[in-house]
Amino acid sequence: MNYHSHKLLKLDLASWRMATVGGLLLAGLVVVAARAFYLQGINTDYLQGKGNAVAQRSLTLPAHRGQVSDRHGQLLAISTPVESLWARPAELDLSADQHNHLARVLDIAPQALTKILARKTLGEFSVRRPVTPDQAVRIATMGLPGLYLRREFRRYYPAGEMAAHVVGFTNVDDLGQEGVERTYQEWLAGREGRRQILRDRRGNVVRDLAPIKTAQMGGNLTLALDLKIQYLAHRELAAAIATHKAKGGSVVVLDAKTGEILALANQPVFNPNNRGNYQPGPMRNRAVIDTFEPGSTIKPFVAAAVLERGLFRPDSVIETPETWRVGNKTVRDVHPHPRMTVSEIIQKSSNVGAVKLAMALTPEEYWETLDRSGFGQLPGSGFPGETAGRLRDAATWKPVEHATMAYGYGLSVSLLQLSRAYMAFANDGEVMPLSFLKREPQEIAGERVFSPGVAREVRAMMEAVTQEGGTGVLTRVPGYRVAGKTGTAHKLVDGRYSSDRYLSSFVGMAPASNPRLIIGVVIDEPSGGVYYGGSVAGPVFAQVMAASLRQLALPPDAPETATRMTQGTPTVAPRSGGGA
Repeated sequence: MNYHSHKLLKLDLASWRMATVGGLLLAGLVVVAARAFYLQGINTDYLQGKGNAVAQRSLTLPAHRGQVSDRHGQLLAISTPVESLWARPAELDLSADQHNHLARVLDIAPQALTKILARKTLGEFSVRRPVTPDQAVRIATMGLPGLYLRREFRRYYPAGEMAAHVVGFTNVDDLGQEGVERTYQEWLAGREGRRQILRDRRGNVVRDLAPIKTAQMGGNLTLALDLKIQYLAHRELAAAIATHKAKGGSVVVLDAKTGEILALANQPVFNPNNRGNYQPGPMRNRAVIDTFEPGSTIKPFVAAAVLERGLFRPDSVIETPETWRVGNKTVRDVHPHPRMTVSEIIQKSSNVGAVKLAMALTPEEYWETLDRSGFGQLPGSGFPGETAGRLRDAATWKPVEHATMAYGYGLSVSLLQLSRAYMAFANDGEVMPLSFLKREPQEIAGERVFSPGVAREVRAMMEAVTQEGGTGVLTRVPGYRVAGKTGTAHKLVDGRYSSDRYLSSFVGMAPASNPRLIIGVVIDEPSGGVYYGGSVAGPVFAQVMAASLRQLALPPDAPETATRMTQGTPTVAPRSGGGA
C-alpha cells in the first residue's frame, strides 16, 4: 500500500497552526528552563531553606545555672537535669492508640492532650515541662513521631521557704524572677550552647554540620547569709506572728562591721519549690519593699542631731509636761515625768521630750540629719524593688509636721533602711554599704554620719532603754550589753490613723561595748491586747540576738543576767513611755 498516496493518511493542517503549537511548546520549555536556572543558579536560598527546614536543626544546649550558697557553703539554690517533652507540629502523626497511651503516661485526659497537641504554631512547643524520670523512659520507648525529649535544668531550693525571700526563684525557662536569682540573673545563667545537625526523615541525627558550641556554666554566688542565723530569725518571727495573731512581720540581721545581711526573714512566706501555687502577697519581700512610719525608733536620730550641734548634752534637763501643744496638735506622754534629761527622754521614749528636742532644730537641720542617715534614699542593697521610703523636703514642713517627725510620724522607711541607719550608732558614726553577697572587711569603706563622740553618747542612751526603767527590758540578752530603741506606731488606714491597728518594732545592737550585730524587727498588726514594740518585737530581738551571738562565738561583755521567761517568751510587759 502506498501510504503517501492514501487520502485518509494525509495531514492537511495549516502551517500557521503547527508553528503556533510548536512556538508555545518551545516557550513553555524556555520558561521552565529559566525558572529552574533562577532557582538553582541565582536564587538558591529558597529551595535551600526548604531543604534545611526539613533536614537541618539548630539545637540549643542549655547552660547549667550557677549555684547559690550561704557564707559557709550551705547550698541555697542548685540546678538538676530534667527531661521535658516537646512537639514539632509539622511531624505530629499519632495513631489513636499512641495518643491514648501518651495521655495515660502523662496522667492527663485524652481530650486535654488533644487540645495541647492541636496548638497552632510555626515552631516547636512544649507539651510537659518537666516530665518525671519514669515518664521520660516510657515516652522514649514509644517512638512517637513529632514528639521528642529535651534535656533541661530545673532549679531546686534546699532551704525551701526559710530563705525564699532572699534567694528568690526562677521560672520554667530558668530565668530569675525574684531575689538574688533575678538580681544576678546574667551572672548565674551562663551562656547557652549550639549544635547544628543534619537528620534523616525519621529524625535520626546523621552528622554535625558545624563544630559544637558548648554551653558555658553560670557563675556561683556566695551570699552573706548565714543559714543558721537565718533559721533563727525565721523560727522566732513565725512564733511571734502566731503568738500575737499578727498580720505579718520581718526581721533583718546585719553585720555592723561589714554591712553584710546575715539574715532576712518575712512572714507570710512561700515555698519556691512549689511552682503551682504562687501568690503575690507571700512572695513580697516586706523588709525591703514595704514601708512604715518608724514611730519612736526615730528618736535616737533626734538626740544625735541636737548633740551634734551642741544644743544639749546627754544630762541636760528638759521640762516634759504630760501634754505639749504645737499648732492644733496636742502631743502627750502615756507615762509622763515632769522633768527628764536627754538620756531619759530616749530611755523612757517621751514624745513631749522628743518634740522639744526637734523644735530646737530648724526644719532644715533636722532634715539634714535624717537625709545624711539615709532616710528618703535607696538603701543600696541592689535588691529588686527596694524602696527609698519617704522624706519630704524641709521647705514643705509645717510646724506640726516638724513635731510629729520627732516621734516617727510623717515619714516612712523600710526595715532594711532603718536597720542600716542604726549602723551609725554601732560603728561610732560610720555607716557601711549593705551587701547580700559575702565580703571581706577590708573591701569596703564606711560613710561618716555622726562624730564618734555623739554616736557613743546616743548608744549609751539606747543601752539605758534595755535597763530597768526603760521601754525595752525584754530585749536583754544574758551576758551581753544591749542597746536599742522600741517603736510603736498607729497604722494609717484609708487616710486616717487607726485607733486599734499598730506596727510594733525594735532595732538594737550587741555587744553594746563594741557592737557586731544589728537586728531590726517589725510586727504588723499584733492583736490580743499587746502591741508595744518592747513587748511584741523586743522578745524576738532577744531570742535571735542571743542565739546569733553564740553562733558567732562573740565574747560576753556583761555579767550573766536572766530575764524571767515562760515557755521561751518573756511574761512582763515594759512600763513604756508615750511612744514606746
